[in-house]
Amino acid sequence: MNLSERLNEDMKQAMRSKDKFKLSTIRMIRATIKNQEIDLKRTLDDAEVLEILSREIKQRKDALQEFEKAGREDLAETLRAEIDIVAEYLPAQLSEEEVKAIVQQTIQETGASSKADMGKVMAALMPKVKGRADGKLVNQVVQQNLQ
Repeated sequence: MNLSERLNEDMKQAMRSKDKFKLSTIRMIRATIKNQEIDLKRTLDDAEVLEILSREIKQRKDALQEFEKAGREDLAETLRAEIDIVAEYLPAQLSEEEVKAIVQQTIQETGASSKADMGKVMAALMPKVKGRADGKLVNQVVQQNLQ
C-alpha cells in the first residue's frame, strides 16, 4: 500500500471513528497532495508524497515556534497534535548519532576539508537522509565537522 492509499484508508477510518481532528488533518494533507498532482498533471509517487509531508511538518514546526513565542499555547497544542498525525506517515527519523555517522562518511567520500566544500557535501548528503532527518540538524552537523 503506497502513502496515498494509506492516507485514504486512514481518512475513512477517522470518519468511521468520528475523529474529527484527525480527519481534518488528513484532509489538509490530501488536499495539498491533490493540488500538487493537479499542477503536475500526474499522480505523485511515494517519494514526492514524502517530500510534501516533510514540508508540511516543517511549516507546522515553524508556526509552532511563533505561537510559543507569542504565548498562544492553545494554538501551539493544536499544531503539536497535527505534527504527531503527519509524522505517522514519515519513515523513522535518524538519531543525531546516525546523522553524524552519515555526515562523516559523506565528508570522506567527497574529500571535503573546509567550509568552502559545504555545498558539495550537502549535495551528496541530502539524498541519503531525505525525509529521515531534519535539514537544520544535518546542516549543523556538517558545519561542525567542516571546522
